[in-house]
Amino acid sequence: MSAVKMTEGSVQLQSCKAPLFYRQSEPATGEVKMSVLLLHGIRFSSENWLNIGTLDTLAKAGCRAVAIDLPGLGRSKSAEAPAAVGELAPAGFLKEVCEQLSLSPVVVISPSLSGMYSLPFLHQHQALVRAYIPVAPICTDKFTAEQYHSVEVPTLIVYGDQDAQLGELSLSNLRNLANHSVVVMKGAGHPCYLDDPDTWHKALTDFLNTL
Repeated sequence: MSAVKMTEGSVQLQSCKAPLFYRQSEPATGEVKMSVLLLHGIRFSSENWLNIGTLDTLAKAGCRAVAIDLPGLGRSKSAEAPAAVGELAPAGFLKEVCEQLSLSPVVVISPSLSGMYSLPFLHQHQALVRAYIPVAPICTDKFTAEQYHSVEVPTLIVYGDQDAQLGELSLSNLRNLANHSVVVMKGAGHPCYLDDPDTWHKALTDFLNTL
């Protein structure tokens, strides 16, 4: 297995009063194939991606992966969120994150709460998004079928079959995206990647290999 370089840092955005914490993994040597931005749900942080091995898996697959702690959560607690939970954040928020961290074009992994950040970014800045991997995100009902149809970014929709609420609801909206495939993780709940990291990592790397 190739060696992985792990680092931590913080990024200051104009819209946040305090910096956002992030963890980064990348191949220790050799070329970086693509950049991946990992977001998280309301009860989680970048630490989850570290603990289940997603940062390691992505770096070994030749990616530079950056997992941020969203404003008000994890180690970004003193940063001010640009919108209330459940409201759409300005698309410029993730645009600035990607600019500051040199992540464009970026693959965005977006579970649950983070849909309020990733969906506006996806819809307004398609050219900056190499691929989109939503995992039962919130806010999918805030866009029309027509708006989804106009998004041509390659998308992998992932959810656990035990996630009766957000999993099904988000799928019913996201399946309107023009260029998508779906992975249903058997026996997994809302944070399906935590319930079955091996299946999650295989789905993730198989998809990235198609890009």
